[in-house]
Amino acid sequence: MSDPKTTTTPAAAAAAAADVRLTAEVLHYTAFTTSPTGGNGAGVVLDASRLDDEAMVAIAAELGYSESAFVTPGPDPEADRSFTLRFFSPKAEVGFCGHATIATAVALGERLGEGDFALHTAAGQVPVSVREEGGVMKATLTSVTPHVDDVAAEDVTEALAALGWRAEELDALLPPRIAFAGVRHLVLAAATRERLADLDYDFDRLLELMRRLDLTTVQLVWRESETVFHVRDPFPVGGVVEDAATGAAAAAFGAYARELALVPADARLTLHQGHDMGRPSLLEVTLRAHDPRVRVTGTALALPQG
Repeated sequence: MSDPKTTTTPAAAAAAAADVRLTAEVLHYTAFTTSPTGGNGAGVVLDASRLDDEAMVAIAAELGYSESAFVTPGPDPEADRSFTLRFFSPKAEVGFCGHATIATAVALGERLGEGDFALHTAAGQVPVSVREEGGVMKATLTSVTPHVDDVAAEDVTEALAALGWRAEELDALLPPRIAFAGVRHLVLAAATRERLADLDYDFDRLLELMRRLDLTTVQLVWRESETVFHVRDPFPVGGVVEDAATGAAAAAFGAYARELALVPADARLTLHQGHDMGRPSLLEVTLRAHDPRVRVTGTALALPQG
């Protein structure tokens, strides 16, 4: 007969194993790619319970990634596979970050196994599923409920001035809007691939506008076909000139495309990002007719430590 004082239930054993595998070490991942030379890098700390805000922003600044993710137990200690997730750029906390969410989900999946996770962020709960496909771990995040708002003409004019773009270089079929799926992004569509490729903007001027409008990135877009887009994301509010892959903006853009009826109610969009900065990334966006939320799917790859 087993001693009741030493008997370990399967759930307790799994929890103990998880405690061992959820390390306080800073892990390095690149998201939305299967190549170490592509995607968007993120630091991931799977056990940040002993870190305060000052320590987290210091780690993010030292790493220099556009964002890094810090994981602590979820709000319900009895809930399985539930975690709280916070994001820091090199300068400050960010309400939501898609690429660091994908990186974190893959890191959790590699340690705890495939399945569904409930990730609690400042923007709200973000369900994430992790599956292995062809030997590669892929994660799909489901955004908070998005919305799309008009943007004042004078703010568009100021954004174009900061970018060095002319109004006639915009695609009239994709009008400027502010899209939200956890954080706010100004969507501006270039009429040509050449205009999108030539990005040389006034960092301080765009930063000032973005702070005033509470924007996280400016999502610059060129439409290749009905469901294929090329995107670039200036990110001066995070102290970064450009993001190589922006999951939060991809979710917001999915909401934008649906709101403006640019795509069918049920649609799968492909977003290419990072090519112009030598960090090619692939983001898959799924829209469902009867669910306002947007799903963003991508891979993530662990990088060598140090």
